Amino acid sequence: MSSSATESAESSYSLVVDEEPPGPLTQPFLPVLSPPPPSISTNLGSQGRVSRLLVRKRKPASQPFASPAAEGGEARSGLNLRSKAFRKTFFPQTPEKLWNDWHWQIRNRFRTLAQLERILQLSEEEREAIRQGGLQLPVAITPYYASLLDPLDPNHPLRRMVVPRPAEFIHTPGESADPLGEDGHSPVPGLVHRYPDRVLLLAHDFCSTYCRYCTRSRMVGHGEMAATQARLEAALDYIRRTPTVRDVLVSGGDPLTLSDQRLDEILSAIRAIPHVQIVRLGTKVPAVLPQRITPALCRMLRKHHPLWISLHFQHPEECTPEAYQACTRLADAGIPLGSQTVLLQGINDSVETMKELVHRLLQMRVRPYYLFQCDPICGSAHFRTPVSKGIEIIQGLRGHTSGYAIPYYVIDLPGGGGKVPLQPEYFVGRDGNDLVFRNFEGKTFRYPDPIPSE
Repeated sequence: MSSSATESAESSYSLVVDEEPPGPLTQPFLPVLSPPPPSISTNLGSQGRVSRLLVRKRKPASQPFASPAAEGGEARSGLNLRSKAFRKTFFPQTPEKLWNDWHWQIRNRFRTLAQLERILQLSEEEREAIRQGGLQLPVAITPYYASLLDPLDPNHPLRRMVVPRPAEFIHTPGESADPLGEDGHSPVPGLVHRYPDRVLLLAHDFCSTYCRYCTRSRMVGHGEMAATQARLEAALDYIRRTPTVRDVLVSGGDPLTLSDQRLDEILSAIRAIPHVQIVRLGTKVPAVLPQRITPALCRMLRKHHPLWISLHFQHPEECTPEAYQACTRLADAGIPLGSQTVLLQGINDSVETMKELVHRLLQMRVRPYYLFQCDPICGSAHFRTPVSKGIEIIQGLRGHTSGYAIPYYVIDLPGGGGKVPLQPEYFVGRDGNDLVFRNFEGKTFRYPDPIPSE
């Protein structure tokens, strides 16, 4: 699909997404970055307060995470200082109330080379990849998430996750557009039935921000899987006539970019199926668009318990006061939260970074659930680590932090084989009537386990 066709498709999606604002807009829509700010070098090179906030200084991994309630100034109201500086620099006519409207955030996403060049000093590699970006996975970054990016460093972890690089157009052996074999387990369009008792329902293919390592990069962002009544009804009908299905995961795309009303209709239809016991949502919204988690949304979600939500946090710098507030609202609505983190080379592939991330997640009442080995999608070699790296990270967490903070390290097997857990080897072997184990310190211990007599 061409870049212009992609933009047209996404524009049509915005009309659906914008059906139900959480509150009345206080001013007309402002074009992105209007009026034009001074050059990046002027904005980022001054000695003023904006300079100090926009040019990121690395924080030590040991620095504790402070919730909004514990921080001072603007953070106490749920707005981090970097976002405030970014808004004042690049959206000077936009009041805080409008910045915090999730519809405004979606309408003002950064999607073109010209837009990104206004806020980032792009490398030539990034610039060339953005020119090609619409050919495969579109580029889209919410203003909020853009405010978290380092404007000068192309290797900043959050920036690498959302700004294209030429490496994503290089296909290596073993990679596939559909590595998990979802299309082969799809009895009706937009529904994946891989496990006996649960299905994946793809609400639509729209996300507010597109991750460059996305497993469904073959389909998201192109407007080819709209949340139409006919398609969703076919998927629901399949669930109705398949009584073995007890668990439905609604994902996409991101289902939380639907309006409250549309999402309520989908969840109500699923809840009306007698044999469905559990409903889950998969979303990255609290990390990239926390403004979407409104009190009205949480009141609606409460109606559909038991409801679980799988979140997608990748790096400690995503755990902002805004994300904290979003997760707090969901947790206070009685929704258990779990994070599904993807292990990414040069982004979170160290024990120190992962430990800081899982500690911050627990403070946000999010259980670190899965650590995924990056799926071998086309063009993902620069993101994938050796499997040994994931085992090393789990080994570095076990015994050195709370058990609740340690995720399952899993590979979702190519071809639709399902998830398999990988753990460090603690079982040494048997010695007579004892089992021998090695603990997190490398010491050996015995556990009595007599061999049954014949």
